[in-house]
Parts: sequence; C-alpha cells; structure tokens
Amino acid sequence: MRRIGAAVAFVFAVATAAAAQFGQFGFGPRGYPAKFAQADSFGHGFNFCRGLYTSGRREAGGQGWSTDYPDAELNFSIRLGELTRTRVSKDSYGSPDHLVVRLTDPLLFQCPYLHMEDVGTASLTDEEVKALRAFLQKGGFLWVDDYWGTNAWNNWASNLARVLPPSEYPVRDLALDHPIFKVMFDVKELPQIPSIQFWRTSGGAISERGQDSATPHVRGVSDKHGNIMVLMTHNTDISDAWEREGEDPRFFYNFSPDGYAVGINVILYAMTH
Repeated sequence: MRRIGAAVAFVFAVATAAAAQFGQFGFGPRGYPAKFAQADSFGHGFNFCRGLYTSGRREAGGQGWSTDYPDAELNFSIRLGELTRTRVSKDSYGSPDHLVVRLTDPLLFQCPYLHMEDVGTASLTDEEVKALRAFLQKGGFLWVDDYWGTNAWNNWASNLARVLPPSEYPVRDLALDHPIFKVMFDVKELPQIPSIQFWRTSGGAISERGQDSATPHVRGVSDKHGNIMVLMTHNTDISDAWEREGEDPRFFYNFSPDGYAVGINVILYAMTH
C-alpha cells in the first residue's frame, strides 16, 4: 500500500508541477553552455554530473555527450528534491547545480554518480579509459542511456571492454526483480521512451531504429561485492522523459512518470550502494 500511495503521489506531484510548463522547453534554455565542475562545486548536496567524452562517429538524432543537456539534469534534479529527501546542491540563482565533467578531470572523483548519453558514438581515448576505470574501481557509479540499435550497442560494448575487461567484469542482463528497480518505486518493466522529435514525426512510434531497436534492454556490470557499478539502458531514452516533461502534455503522460520512476530508483541505488 505504501508503494501504491507513493506512486499515486508521485504522478500527481509531477503532473501538477509540469502543468504550468506545457508549451515550453522544460527548465533550461537551448544553447546552454557547458557548466564545468569547479573545485568548490561539491559538498553542498547532490550534483548531477554529466560525463564529457570523446566521440568518433555520429548517430541519427544524437549530439554525443551533450544529448538532452541541460534540461534533463535540471528537471530531474528538481524532481529528485521534490519527491525524495535528497538535498540537491543549488547555484547562486537557486537552480540545481548540475555539472559537466571531462572524464580526464580529477574532479570526476568528486562525483559519486556519472551520467553519459549517446554512447554509441563514443571513441574513448586511452586517457579517458584509464580515468573512467579508476573512477569505477574507486566506487563511482555510471549510467549510460539513449543509444539505439545493434551498431550503437557494439560500439559502446567495445569501449566498455577497454575500461572494464569482460573476463573480470562481465556484462549481464538485469532482471526486473533486481533491487535497483525496487528502491522507491516498483518498476515492473523497462519503459521504451523515444525522443520527442521521433515520437512526433513518426506518428507515435517508440522504437527509433525500427526492428533493430524493438526491445529495450537494461544491463549492468557489478563490482566484487555484487553491487551495480555500470548501468546501461539500451534502446530507450529515459532522459528525454525528464528533458521534455513540460513541452507536450501527451508526451508527459505517456512517458514522464515512468521515466522519473526509473531515474529516481537508479539515483537512490547509486547513492546507497
């Protein structure tokens, strides 16, 4: 009953807050400059850290590391602060203090949680591989989202294998009874969420690469204690459910409650494991 009540309250709270935003592009302006982490950025609450990585190819509909930036992190951080007791770091204007961090920046190690998108385009340098491996082995958590189809998966998997050798850190499909899906909300299926542009131009379709991305996958790499250290949501764009929450009420009601439920569960798991 507590979970049902929480879910009802969650949908109501997000729907009420988003109602005033329909017709806008979420909270953040387009063309927003990268907000890089500084030494004094940390220690004031939760920072949503976006990983800046090197790309070597393009994927349709993607923008490399900056895909869904910055509205996804702004909106998500606001909802995280509203719907949980998490203290979210704020900047001098009272907005969530989200951060961009290069993988080779020593400040990466101040981020317990790291978010990367469109990783089907990744071509990590040797320095980025080394830094990301150290981050994960020291207890960091990485979530990669919004990459579609076989080619994007193979590209990311080859980069990840350089970071974490699969002989030691195998990639496994996660069942929906895994604790990560039960932290706050009872997630019964991984939602397939398209970008709002694809959803509109396709007449409501949700698989961005047709049959090649028809099934969304959630996979993970665990540390030696069995805790997830890398979470991978493939053939879905969870972050667009946050970024575009205030743009179209139809898109919001179809996708945003499920997208926030997954996201909040992941963050709470990452910060407690």
